[in-house]
Amino acid sequence: MAKTIVVKQIGSPIRRPAIQRQTLIGLGLNKMHKTRELEDTPAIRGMVAKIPHLVEIIEERG
Repeated sequence: MAKTIVVKQIGSPIRRPAIQRQTLIGLGLNKMHKTRELEDTPAIRGMVAKIPHLVEIIEERG
């Protein structure tokens, strides 16, 4: 079984650079307080690290 992380959007992309909005969309997030369970890979961790002010890791499973 693959390790997963649960990511929650905690900030709005309004008045943020377009690349940050695109990173949120890449994570599958587009509304405040929405959560997604994603595979724990270096690519996903890197995307979360680029926008730590907009998302938080709620839980690590696996």
